[in-house]
Amino acid sequence: MAREPRSGDNNSDRGRGRRDRDGNRNQPERDGGDELQDKLVTINRVAKVVKGGRRFSFAALVVVGDQKGRVGWGSGKAREVPEAIRKATERAKKGMIRVPMREGRTLHHDVIGEFGAGRVILRAAPAGTGIIAGGPMRAVFETLGMGDVVAKCTGSTNPHNMVKATFAALTGATSPRAVANRRGKKVADLLGPRKDGTAEPAAEAANV
Repeated sequence: MAREPRSGDNNSDRGRGRRDRDGNRNQPERDGGDELQDKLVTINRVAKVVKGGRRFSFAALVVVGDQKGRVGWGSGKAREVPEAIRKATERAKKGMIRVPMREGRTLHHDVIGEFGAGRVILRAAPAGTGIIAGGPMRAVFETLGMGDVVAKCTGSTNPHNMVKATFAALTGATSPRAVANRRGKKVADLLGPRKDGTAEPAAEAANV
């Protein structure tokens, strides 16, 4: 006998995105008109010793991005896993940054980022290279929407240090147009002409 649908059956997932097998969640809510995607980087169980024994809680690290050049990270701690992830996601949304990309797929130049014992090297890559990076850094690039990049971690492999060092590197990244505006020059003046006398293609494709 078929069960009659209840009024709350279709509303259980309303306002919340569903996670796939990789821990990703496409959120239906929008921030500034762009749909955000979040990735759970890591989650740790933390124990606090009290008089009656040990009290457990969970700490989550999440990165959020619109896959169009904006990305942020956040950490949250709570007694339950879903609440910890929710706190981390909210903090990630509040601290999003915009990263300049060349042709919307890679960096304009190589950059090094450091945070504590973490140290990462990010290098621009030609089209078709893909994302060559470790797990925590890969999550950042995928939510950012960067398609071609080569990244190497030369310091601590702690996920928190790797993510923070990656954001330190992305914060220091710039574009030829931004440098030209700051110096009061044209992009072609910075990149210079090629040997055949024509303008550098990157001068025309320079993106803020």
